[in-house]
Order: sequence, then C-alpha cells, then structure tokens
Amino acid sequence: MDQNHQRASRAYQFHPARPAIIDLFNLYLGRSSAPKSDDSIQEPPNKTQKRVSALKRELPPRNEQFVLDFEQLQSQFADQDQLRAVTETVFISLVIQCSGHAPRAEFLLFALRSLCSIGYIHWDTFLPSLLSSVSSAEISASQANQPAPAVSSTTLSQSGMLATSGTVPNSSNFQSSSPASPLLSVHGIGSPAQSATEPPSCVTLSPVKSSDNRSNMLTRDNAISSLRQLCCKIILTGLESNLKPVTHADIFYHMLNWLVNWDQRQQGVDEFDASKPWKPDKALIEWLHSCLDVIWLFVEDDKCRVPFYELLRSGLQFIENIPDDEALFTLILEIHRRRDMMAVHMQMLDQHLHCPTFGTPRLLSQATTNVAGEVVSNMRYSPITYPSVLGEPLHGEDLAASIQRGSLDWERALRCIRHALRNTPSPDWWKRVLLVAPCHRHHTQGPTTGAVFTSEMICEATIDRIVELLKLTNTEINCWQDWLVFSDIFFFLTKSGCIDFVDFVDKLVLRLAEGEHHILRTNHVTWLLAQIIRVELVMNALNTDSRKVETTRKMVSFHKEDRSSDPNNPQSILLDFISSCQNLRIWSLNTSTREYLNNEQLQKGKLIDEWWRQASKGDRMMDYMNLDDRSIGMFWVVSYTMAQPACETVMNWLQSTGVTELLPGANQSSNERLTVMREVSPVPISLLLGFSINLCLKLAFMMEDTMFSGQVVPNIAMVETYARLLLIAPHSLFRSHFSHLTQRNPSALTKPGATLLVLEILNYRLLSLYRYQGKSKPLMYDVTKIVSTLKGKRGDHRVFRLAENLCMNLILSLREFFVVKKDGKGPTEFTETLNRITVTTLAIIIKTRGVAEAELLLFLQAMLDQILASSHHTWSEKTLRYFPSIMREALIGRIDNRNSAVQAWQQVETTVINQCTQLLSPSADPTYVMTYISHSFPQHRQYLCAGAWTLMHGHVENINSANLGCVLREISPEEVTANIYTMVDVLLHRIHLELQHGHLVQDLISKACANLAFFIWTHELLPLDILLLALIDRDDDPHALRIVIHLLERQELQQRVKFYLNNRGRPEHWLYSGAFKRIELQKALGNHLSWKERLPPFFDDIAARLLPVIPLIIYRLIENDALDAADRVLQLYSTFLHYYPLNFTFVRDILAYFYGHLPGKLILRILNVLDIKKIPFSESFPQHINSSSAAICPPSDYFATLLLGLVNNVIPPLSTSKGGPMGDSSHNSTRAPQNKTPSASQSGPANSSEGQKAFYQIQDPGTYTQLILETAVIEILSLPVSASQIISLLVQIVVHIQPTLIQSGVYGAPNSVGQGSVLPTSPSGGSGDSFSASRSTLSVSGINPSNFVSRSGYTCQQLSCLLIQACGLLLAQLPPEFHIQLYIEAARVIKESWWLTDGKRSLGELDSAVGYALLDPTWAAQDNTSTAIGNVVALLHAFFSNLPQEWLEGAHLIIKHLRPVTSVAVLRIAFRIMGPVLPRLANAHNLFNKSLSLLLNILVDVFGKNSQTSIPVEASEIADLIDFLHHVVHYEGQGGPVQGTSKPRPDVLVLCGRALENLREDVRHLLSHLTTDVNSSIYAATHPKMAPNPS
Repeated sequence: MDQNHQRASRAYQFHPARPAIIDLFNLYLGRSSAPKSDDSIQEPPNKTQKRVSALKRELPPRNEQFVLDFEQLQSQFADQDQLRAVTETVFISLVIQCSGHAPRAEFLLFALRSLCSIGYIHWDTFLPSLLSSVSSAEISASQANQPAPAVSSTTLSQSGMLATSGTVPNSSNFQSSSPASPLLSVHGIGSPAQSATEPPSCVTLSPVKSSDNRSNMLTRDNAISSLRQLCCKIILTGLESNLKPVTHADIFYHMLNWLVNWDQRQQGVDEFDASKPWKPDKALIEWLHSCLDVIWLFVEDDKCRVPFYELLRSGLQFIENIPDDEALFTLILEIHRRRDMMAVHMQMLDQHLHCPTFGTPRLLSQATTNVAGEVVSNMRYSPITYPSVLGEPLHGEDLAASIQRGSLDWERALRCIRHALRNTPSPDWWKRVLLVAPCHRHHTQGPTTGAVFTSEMICEATIDRIVELLKLTNTEINCWQDWLVFSDIFFFLTKSGCIDFVDFVDKLVLRLAEGEHHILRTNHVTWLLAQIIRVELVMNALNTDSRKVETTRKMVSFHKEDRSSDPNNPQSILLDFISSCQNLRIWSLNTSTREYLNNEQLQKGKLIDEWWRQASKGDRMMDYMNLDDRSIGMFWVVSYTMAQPACETVMNWLQSTGVTELLPGANQSSNERLTVMREVSPVPISLLLGFSINLCLKLAFMMEDTMFSGQVVPNIAMVETYARLLLIAPHSLFRSHFSHLTQRNPSALTKPGATLLVLEILNYRLLSLYRYQGKSKPLMYDVTKIVSTLKGKRGDHRVFRLAENLCMNLILSLREFFVVKKDGKGPTEFTETLNRITVTTLAIIIKTRGVAEAELLLFLQAMLDQILASSHHTWSEKTLRYFPSIMREALIGRIDNRNSAVQAWQQVETTVINQCTQLLSPSADPTYVMTYISHSFPQHRQYLCAGAWTLMHGHVENINSANLGCVLREISPEEVTANIYTMVDVLLHRIHLELQHGHLVQDLISKACANLAFFIWTHELLPLDILLLALIDRDDDPHALRIVIHLLERQELQQRVKFYLNNRGRPEHWLYSGAFKRIELQKALGNHLSWKERLPPFFDDIAARLLPVIPLIIYRLIENDALDAADRVLQLYSTFLHYYPLNFTFVRDILAYFYGHLPGKLILRILNVLDIKKIPFSESFPQHINSSSAAICPPSDYFATLLLGLVNNVIPPLSTSKGGPMGDSSHNSTRAPQNKTPSASQSGPANSSEGQKAFYQIQDPGTYTQLILETAVIEILSLPVSASQIISLLVQIVVHIQPTLIQSGVYGAPNSVGQGSVLPTSPSGGSGDSFSASRSTLSVSGINPSNFVSRSGYTCQQLSCLLIQACGLLLAQLPPEFHIQLYIEAARVIKESWWLTDGKRSLGELDSAVGYALLDPTWAAQDNTSTAIGNVVALLHAFFSNLPQEWLEGAHLIIKHLRPVTSVAVLRIAFRIMGPVLPRLANAHNLFNKSLSLLLNILVDVFGKNSQTSIPVEASEIADLIDFLHHVVHYEGQGGPVQGTSKPRPDVLVLCGRALENLREDVRHLLSHLTTDVNSSIYAATHPKMAPNPS
C-alpha cells in the first residue's frame, strides 16, 4: 500500500475509540485486559496455571447483547467513517489471533454478521484488507527464525492490537511482491516454499531445540489452516452481499494462490520424518474444501462473479502435488475438460500438417535475434509453431529445447527442415529460424524468442539428407547436382555455427553403422566434409577440441574405395582423390592426429602434385575451354589441396590475352589513357561447379580486388565468371556488394568506374540473386542514395540513369508490401519516374499477392503522401479502375494538374521561345550554350525540349541539335527528366490544337513520332526508357498510347533490339561458352549517356534499359482496353523479353492483375513471354487453352493431377517410419521426390537425369517449389473458364477425395498408416451408424484412383489429407475472385448437409454429429470416415494458413453466406471455421475486431433475445464457446500467448458490450465480464486504463 494509507493506518492505531473497541471485543471473547509482567509473556503457562486462570475468568455477556453495546459505543464518536476503519483493523487483528480458538472464532463470525446487519461493514474494503493482512501474517510466520511470544488472552490488551507490521498497513509487503492485477497467474506468487513453512510469530515455539522442529511446524500449519478456514467462512458470508467486481477479483486471486501453494510445509525436517508418507490433516482438508466452496461460488453460472475462464488460465490444474482429495480433483478435472474443449477452437484442422513449402517467399515477422554473432536486420520468423495447452501457437528456444526426440512435435520440426534442405530456401530464411549450437554460443546470450529449431534438429535432418542422397546415388541416379546444392547449404550451416561439428560426426558414424551401413559405398561423405574442413569452427574442432583424435579417426573412417563405372568421369576422379585431399589437410592441421591418417592416401597426394607440375609446366597454359574429363577432374582435386595456386591459375586464364589501351573519344582529352583487359571466354559453369567452396571464396575475393582496383578495366569474361560463382553457391558466397566492398576497402567505390561496374553487375547479373536472398529492399535503399545524390548533379547522366534503371528493376522485383524509406520519415529520395513506378508496383502487389500484415495498410495513405509529396501526377480513370480499392480511394481524390501544366507552359512560352531561338537556331553561337546554362532559370530550363518542339514546326532541321544535346548533357539528370515530362505535355497539347484546325490525327501522330525519332535515334538526345514511361503516364490523352505503339513499331528500335539479341548470346548467360562482345560505348548507350565517358560498358545497353519498361507498357495498354495493341507489342518483343530477369513473375502477376479481363488470344501471347519448354506445365494444359471451340472446363482429372503435382513437389513429404527421413527406401522410389524435375504431367516419375534444380537454373521465381506452385497458378489463371467453375471442381475433389481414392483399393504399406509420427492414431475407433449419412460417400468422376495413388507413393489415407493441404495452398495464391467463389461453395456444401436442417434431430445427436464431422481429416482417414464438412473446413484452414492477413477479411463472406444461423450445430461449425483465424489476427487489431464482431453476431442469431431456434438450448451447452471468446480477447490484448498480465483491449470490451445487449439474459450473464462496466466486469474493474463507469 502507499504511504498515505500507512499514515492513515498509524492514525487509526492512536484513535481514541481504539481501546474501547478492543475492550468491547475482549469482553465478549472472554479475554482479560489486565496487564501482565514480561515474565508471563516469555514463559508459556503450564497446564495448572491455565486451569487456575480459567476458574477465575468471568463469563462474557450473551452474544445478542453485542450489537446494543457496539451501537452505544458508536454513539460516543462523531466521525463514523474513521470509527468504521478502526473497527475493521481491530477486527482483522482479532481474526488473525483468534482463528485457532473455535468459540472465539464463532463469536467473530457472529459479530461480523451482526455488524453487517446494521450496515456497518463495507465488504469491498474489509475483505481485501483482511486477505492482505492474512498474507502478511503468513509471510511473517514463514520467516520467523527466532522464538516468539505465545498467544494469550492478554496479548491484545498489552499492545492495543497485534503489531502494526502484521496488520493492514504492512500488508503492502505482500502486495508489492505481487503483480498489480489481482487476476494474475498464481505461479510464483505468494509465500515462497522454502520459507512458508517456518512458524508464525503468533505461535509458541521452543527456543532452539531441533527435536521440537516437527512439532513447531505442525503447530504453525494448524494455525494457518484455522486462519484460512475462518477467512473462507467470512468470505462466504460476504458473498451473500453484492460485492464489487474488483473485490471478487482480489478474493479469487487469493483463493487460487492458497490452493496452488497448499502443500508448502516445514523444510529441514529430520530425514526419518521426511521419509514417512505424509497425508494432509483434517484442518488442512477443511480449509481446502472451504476454499473450493468459495471458488465454485465465484464461477457458478447463476452468478458468474468471475468467468470460469480465469480458472483455465490460472495454472491451478498444473499444481505438482495434488492432494488425495476428491473435491479438488473434481475441480481440476473440470478445468482440464473445459480447457481442452476451448483449445480446439484455437487450432486449425490438420494443423500439424501445416508447414512452409517455400512455394511463396512470404515471411511473417516474430522477434529479432542473431546467428553466429551476425546481426540479422530482419525479424525472426517461426515457420512452425507448437500448440500450448490453451491451443495457442508457441515458439522460442526454451520450447524447442524441451521437445523430445521422436515425438510428434520433433517430427514436425524435422519435416520442415528436411524440406528446406531439399528445396534450398534463401540464407535469409535460415538466419531467421536457426539457433547457434550451444558449443558456439556466447554465455551472455539469452534464449532466442523466435526460434523453433535446435542444433540437434538441424544435425539430425542434415544426416537424414545425407542418407537420402547416398541412397539415390546407389540407385545409379545421377544426383551430383543434388550433392552440390546440399554442400552449399551444409557449408553455410557449419560456418554459421548451427551445427556442432564434433557431435555431427559422432551421430553420422552411429547412423551409418547402426542402420545404414550398407549405403556408404562412395566417397561423397568424405567429399562433403572436405568442403567444410577449412571453416574456422571445424578447424578449431580438429585442433583444440578434447575429442579431436576421435573425431579425426571417425572422419577418416568414411573413406571408401571409389569404383565408378566411368573412371575418367570428372566426378569419379574427384571422389577417388578426395580422401587423399582430406588426409593431407588433416596432416597439416595437427601433429597429434597424424598417426591415424591413411598412409596410402597421403602417398596418393604425390600423384596430385605430379599432375599439377605437368599441367603447369613451362609457359604453356592449360586451355580451360577444352580440358578433357580427366584434366577437369584433376583440377577439381587441386582446388581442395592447393587452392591458392588454383586460384592464381584461374585468374591467369582470364587475363591470358593481355591488355589493350582504349583510345580517347572525340570529347575526351588525348592524355587520358585507359587500360582494358582483352576479351576471353568466361570460365564454363561446368568447370566452376566442381571447384571447392574454399577456392570459390578465394577466387571471388581476388576477382573483386582486380575488378575494383581502378588500375585496369576487367574484361567481360572476368565479370561474368565472378557472377557465375555467386550464382552457383548462393548460400556460401553471397555478399551485399555496397557494404562488402566498402568494408574491405573504404575507397573501393570511389575508384574510376567502380560504381558503374557494381551497378552493371547488380542490374544485369545479380538482380534475381538479391531477390532470392531477401536483399532487394536493402539494395534498393542503397541505390536510392546514389540516385538521390546524383539527380541534381550536373552532367553525371550515365551512372544516374543506370542506378535509376536498377532501382526500377528492384522495385518491380518486390513481391511483398514495402516501405519506400528505411526510416519511414519525410518525402522519398526517388525520382519522379521511380515514384510513379512505386505506386504501380504497390497496386500490383496488393492486388495480386495481398499484404502479409494487414496493419501495414494503415500506413498506406501516409506512404502514398511520401511518394507523391513533390509530384503533381494523377492516374487516369482507366488505370485507377484496376487498382485495388484501398489505393483507388487514396488516389482518386488527387487534384488533376494536367491543365495547370499546360497553363504554366503558356505563361513562360514567350520567354522560353526567345531563349530557344538564340540557343537552337541553326546559326546559333556555340558559346551561348554555357551562357544559357549559367544564367537561365531552372523553371525555364525544364521547358527547353518543349521549346525545341515548338520551334521545329515538324522540321527537325530547324533545330541546332549540337547545342541542344550539349545543354541536355550539361544540366542535371533531374532537369532532363522534367524536360521529358513537360515536352510530352506540350506535344499532346499541340496535337489537340492542330486537330481543331482540321489536321488528320494520323498525320499528327506520324509527325510527332518523326520528331521524337530526332530526339531519340537521330541525335540520341534523350533516354528512350524515360520518354516511353512519360508517354504511358499520360494515358488520359487518347494520343499518348498511339505514339508509344508507333515508337515501339519503328524500325530504328527494332534494329536496335535485333542488334542487342545478336550480340548478347542466349538469355541464360551462365551457359554461354563463347567470348562476350564488348560493344562500343557510343553504340551501346548513345550520345546522351556516353558523352565525355570513357569506361566501356559490360552489359549495359539502351535496349536492355527497356526490359522493365515494356511490361509496364503492356499493363497500361490493357488498362486502356488496347488489347490488339498489347498483342502486337508482345508479338514484337516476346523474344526480347526472354532476357528480362523477372519475366516469369511478370506473366504470373499480369494474369492475376487482369484476371477475367483478358481474351484467350492475349493470354497465349503473354505465355509466350516465357520459354515454354522450360516451364513444367501440365501435359494437357496446352490443349485446354488452345481449344478453338467454346470454352470447356477441363475434367476433374486435370485439376486432381495439378494438385498431385503440388503434393509431390511442393508439400513437405510425410515421414512414415522412424527408419529414415522419408520412411524406408521403398517410399522414395515410389513417390516422385519433390526435388526432381517432373515429367510433363508434373506428377509422374521423376526425370532422374536432371537432378535437383540449382538456383541459377530457376532464378525467377527462385526455388523449385515456387516454380511448381506458380506454374500451377499460371495454369489456373490462363484457363478459359470462370473462377466459379474451377472452384466448384476443386471443392468437389476435396469433398469426395477419400472415397475416390479408397475405390482404387490401393492402401499402401499395411504398417505405414497410423504408425508414423505425423498421422496420429485415430480416436474415433470407427464410425457410428447414425452418422453414416454425413460421410462423403460419392467419388469424383473423371479420376483414375489407382493410377492416382500409385503416382504419389503415399497411402490413399495420407494422400487424401495432403491433397486438401495442396488445394488450400494453391487457392491462397490465386486472386480474391477465386476466394469469393470458394466461400460461396464451402457455405453451400455445409448448408446442404441434411442433418443440419433436420428438425427432428435432438440436440445431443446434432452435437455428436458436429463433433464427428469436424474431426481432423488425418484422424478420420485412419478409419476411412472422412466427412464433407470436415474436408471442407480442413480445406478452408489450409487456405487460411497460407493467406496473407489482409485477404483474411474476405473470409467473413463464408459466415455471411451461412447466416442466418438458427442452430447450435451451424454455430459450432462457424466458430470452428473462424475461431483459429483470430489468433493470426492478434497484431491486426481492426481486422480482429471485425472478425470477432462477426462471431458475436452469429451468437446473437442463435441466442439473441428474439431468436427462434428449433430446439431450446441452455447457455451451458456452449460453455466452450464462451471460454473461447474470453481467451481470444485476452490473446489479442496480449498480442500473443496469454500471460498472467494479459488484459483485453478497452475497445474490444466496448465491441463485446454492444453485442451483449442483444443476447438472451442467461448467455449475456456468462459474458458479462467482457464489457467496460466496472460494476459488472472484473476486467474493466481491474484494467489500469479503463475509465470508471459514471454510473
């Protein structure tokens, strides 16, 4: 309590009424008030003295006289409030002292009732004070270590009352150690166990005798039991009155605390005594029962003083030592029952199957942490969670560490990790989820909150993957690519410290020795360890670890004599010599382990040295482009033993043709000399793939030193080889270039050409790599700094335009909502062009992919204001109609300033024309150029091109192009951009004026294009990409897009693009084996960008700058219904767009953005942007989209095959036995592994010759699972049938999938079902006859079930569950048009269940039917008892789990289609559908409120004041729903799992309160605490921010 309360209490102690009150009570209690000597206090009276004293004692008055005496005493004092307070403090003291004396305790109860009858007790102040004082007295008793005075009838009279520290004021000692709220968790609160058993000061103790210790303990325990028993009786009396909710909360908290700590007994009992079984005595049982009586009165439905939910979250059911007491056990059992029922609503059906597929790059943020000391700027991500007993999703290091090996949760974690090891998500993903191994962690590092995987899990999954690859290798499948991809991840995991190397080697040896000894037939494991042997953590383990000798021996034991069928194969040669490489490395590391090495292998190292001497002998250099297989293999071997010489050799290859001097151009001074490496062929990727990772690292560093030294311009071959290195090992070699190069050399990017080279590499080679790594946004921020610095700088056009083009590509590459500024403050640093593209990109993302975190949309308006702070641009109505509604509403109100732009031109036209006449007339003085630049105003300079346009009059010879070009090159890039925008405005305005004078529009368009050709091609004065973007942004003018189409169709551009295609090789640059042609600077970039520039380009080109622009033009043409024009443009540029690094993403997004508005012909043209042969489309897909007849919906088999492709290639495989990562090997051979490229059907046997797809082969979209999933999305979006038809067929497949598959008669291995750790054992034990009609008994026509099951490798039960997951995943990737149809179809299936509408069914039957129907499909599958409703709800949950938060709002539609809800059965189904969605919305407050409101509304439908249900239902029948509503409100208030301190948000309580007004009284009563009324709600009454109710 606070100091004011303490001062008041001291005042009460000296209040004049106090002695009189004490005397009055002593009189009725039969206690003497005569003073006694100190001796009598210290020496306990013997039995004789007590007997004599008793004989002398006067009898107390009759109890009935007490009220009269008290009223007489009361009349003597004026201040009744103070008198009441003093009375309460005295009474509380007497309760504490007299609780062990039964007659006196009975009188105190009588006195309390009497005072209450005359209204003299304020229960709401008295009871909390009593409990606080009791707690303080118990703590004092627990902590007393010295003798204390005995309780006697005179103790009170001597001191006036019990010592102040034992009464109300000092109860703050207890309260201060407790959380503020009385509703907090009882764990760890109250008197500590080690001190609670010590005797209280009010109990007689022997001085120090240990032999009396047990007696003292029992005395103290009995005293506490008596005190608590009396308190409970007092509370029961108080509960007869109407107490305030805050008082209820306080009492309830104390009762729970007593129950949880019921068994805290004396510590230090003699061993003999402690060994005896101890049973609770009668006194303890009595107060326990009284305490339980109080609790039951609190939670009883009739009164509902406290919600039963408070018991569910109290932790009472987890007390460690439950007494052998039926009453307490009954309560705990009820808590468990209701908790389990409530938890069901928090979890989705088949939630244990939900697992990241890596088919989508979306991540959800959780908490920050780091890996191996590296700060991870991105948030932590929990790919899977573990449900708590309350159904909440949990994660964190402590939780992960507690998971038992072999448990269901352990297998779920391993399933996810194994899938990641096969499908290679980016290092960014790994860093978000991994834990550093304990042996590599700093001792000061605390537990990681966001982690779900331990190093032990990573270790086991890694070994599983090794075993899996060994099995594939032994089947003669060429899986070298799989090993290469895996070694890249393995290196990354080891270097990051996520694997304890010593432990890993131990476990790998055991695994191969125990169950897999027959599979180690090759040296692949030795090769894998050789890849990481130079990692610092591994070298430390082999050098300094106490187990280094044993570890070395085990490493050497993996060696196998390689007996390949093709000994000259490079891989065979490497594997043959790799043991020698490993032995040589260990030999050089540590002398103490040399004796364990294989001498034969050490001697074999001489063969490597000999080959190297011969190969590098003399001046002749190896022809790396024509090495034979043996030479390739031996060079790979050398990369493991002599990395430095091998590195120097590769560098020599790339510099073998020497250098040449680049002559200065016309605009450069003759003394500027530039040295350039002559061109050679880049190192083939087939050779690079076999290099050790150590060599690749050295090579990358050495190349960077050479390329960015500034001394010599590298050849394209070196830059290309460097890019290839980074692409083949994305985990091991990735670096963020700007920060990496600056850290290595702070002046690196200041050297000539360094920034240009970095930008070219990023823009034309590594764009997809950065996106894969999740680094596009950080790179965008870095490049924006360059753009911001240069946009106002005069003359620096080349670097600026390249950086701007890179930024454009980066913005278009983003696939999730992003903020435009890192700090989120102030206007953007983008250019006007980038700002406009940003808005378009945000529209595409929001419309086609949704927003992962709905709350981000709250900042959308502010972000649009940031983007458009300095822009006057407005989007046309035709463009805005395709924007997502939230952006359309935000932008539609912008003022259209196009007219004012023309007016501004008209105001300055005269001045600008005069200046342009002097500057641009054919006879103009060249010296006037500098005068113009120095003295003209910026507002006039932005109209320079507009003035030139006006002066042309259609005759380009009227313009002095030399002067115009000189000015445009000397002014800043920002001013050039402004000139382009103003010129476009003016030329469109002039076309309108000339149309009014009778000119033909076709002639005007042709003349405009001819004039623009003067700017773009004839004299190359302006950047074409910016001009095209400026024109399409004026699509409000009907002529702008016509000009764009004419420009794109002109021969100048066609020839330019053809020249680019002829000189750039194939789009897969990493496969190009010839020498790259370096294009002359002026030819590549034109006059405007190349003027005064000397550094030759590598990959940059005017045509390449158009790659991100043409897709935007296609968007704008379709928005303006120019479909034929879009078709022509795509026809012209489809081959060119193969070079666009984001062309797959472009196709997917444009089909989703315009879904329902594209004709079939245009869809085919869009698909041709892709290299169709490389995309894994379904075998029958072409015939469905090429059908010349009317649109026919594909058969069910087509969609089922599509889903089967996702099961086989995207959904993480199930583990069906403990024998291996995928069950036994037969499972692997029957199921098409998802890491194999499927045949045309996507689900047939794997094409074993291709092996796993590496990142460089699928840079867009990035991972193989993304490729398969997005391909399926493209197929669905391309079909010439409506979304409703597609959804109807997919839902029918899901509803009837199990009976369809069962008809095949293929059940898989008899022991695989139910025995695995993923599919739990069914609790149903079969189906009941009464529910047979609710089962899905119909099969889907058009599907060959036998073939279907055999192609999957799963049993039909497993496959049916996984197909549901695959369907939900697929639907979540489709645009919202499909979601709407899904909700309609799902509601139809539910409503058509006959037993829901059968009015003759009893409530019990319906409840049973609902429970049966909503079993997890994996459980129901065990008995072949799947139901239509169960499958549909599981489909919706799989769909929800993959849906971005923003799109979850659409889920409300299914409830709207189910309304009006008139039965508890449908109510339960609705809660089961939407309930698990609410926890996902804990950080999306607005969306959570809408969803909660929807559930409350359907509750009103059934239990409203005016609702008419067919069967009367008691409120108690929905106790689980009531508990769930309480829980989810607390969950959202906490923003995660409910804690002891969790509070509902006030606005959520307001929302609940409004709904409660319409409920029946009995239901409203149970929810009465979910309101803001402090007089009825314990949450409102105890909420620190809740305003008191004025009433």
